[in-house]
Amino acid sequence: MIALALPAPAQALADKTLTLAYTCTGGPFTDTSLSVLLTMPDTATGTFDVKWRIPALTLRTAPTTTTQVHVAGKLAVTGGTHTDLEKTGASVTTGSTSVLAGQVTSTVSVTATTGGEVTVKGATDQGSLKLSLASAPSEVTSCTTTSTTSVVVTVGQGSGTGAGDVVTYSCRTGTEASPQTVKIRVTLTMPTSTPKAGEQFSIGWAGTYETGSELEAPSTGLPAGSKLYAYASISGLSELTSADGVGELATVTADDPITLPTSVDMKTKSKNSGSATVKPGAINIGTSPTVPTIKCEVQSASALKTYPLTIGAGSNTSPTPDPEDTPTSTPKSTKPSSKTSKTPKAGADTGAGGDAGPDGRMFVLTGSALMAAAGIGGLLMRRRSAAKP
Repeated sequence: MIALALPAPAQALADKTLTLAYTCTGGPFTDTSLSVLLTMPDTATGTFDVKWRIPALTLRTAPTTTTQVHVAGKLAVTGGTHTDLEKTGASVTTGSTSVLAGQVTSTVSVTATTGGEVTVKGATDQGSLKLSLASAPSEVTSCTTTSTTSVVVTVGQGSGTGAGDVVTYSCRTGTEASPQTVKIRVTLTMPTSTPKAGEQFSIGWAGTYETGSELEAPSTGLPAGSKLYAYASISGLSELTSADGVGELATVTADDPITLPTSVDMKTKSKNSGSATVKPGAINIGTSPTVPTIKCEVQSASALKTYPLTIGAGSNTSPTPDPEDTPTSTPKSTKPSSKTSKTPKAGADTGAGGDAGPDGRMFVLTGSALMAAAGIGGLLMRRRSAAKP
């Protein structure tokens, strides 16, 4: 019979571990020494969790009611602040002195800037770890550590070596039963000069695989002419959420790792000026960006390094005025018109004017006759004047 060793489940980011040795006295537990394992991410922004693995414990006296272990703990942190641990952990069974191992979690808030470090180690204060029963909180086993080892959590950076940010992707194709977990160290190159609103600009993308986490072509291979489409996520500016670009791929064999392009030039344009932040985004592979053969989505995006982006004011950032509203050198007359317009009621026919009366044509004919008579009279007067000696 052959036993197959299955790979461990992939994590979004590698973990850092720190083991602290404690010496304990008093309280409800008989344990005089404890080895506590702390686990935390190797990269973080904002806040991150510290998981405390409390080993199995032994009680002096079996409890008469079901309860839980209460854990209080402190850590020494530089580049961040630790919220002192106050949590309940493993369950305690009635009538038993044996307590199974359990886990509790505390939180560190990052104060170091992007690219900086947060150092975590055990607090050496007397009683920096305290254990009790939730049902009897006044009886406390007090533990102290002399461990001086520490771990470093990088702010906004990934694991591995080299520059950039290790981005973990979940990559799925239409033919594979389960997604691939792929890790790529991505470096974004921001514009060297400040882009202006309304002008196109570029963000460079470069990626290298972390060893053992390469993206493999599906068993059916890739369609001829497939390309890699890279995206960046942009936040902080309205109407600007991403940049995208395309990179050429070398010939790919089915089930073999897909060689990444040397670089991809991602382009975008902002309608508005202001400040934003940029992070690596998804990558897709296929013959077109709208119908990808492989779709790779970013995992744990909140832990990624952010790049600052500033958009300056453009040469024409205000809307183009309507020609009808544009002032001219010759302003329109503001003299009120002698004509008035009134909407007739009940849908009256406006051909002769809604207020023309019984028949306005009569007045028009009368006026024409008067003008003709005046003209004839004037002509006669001129002739008589000419006849006088």
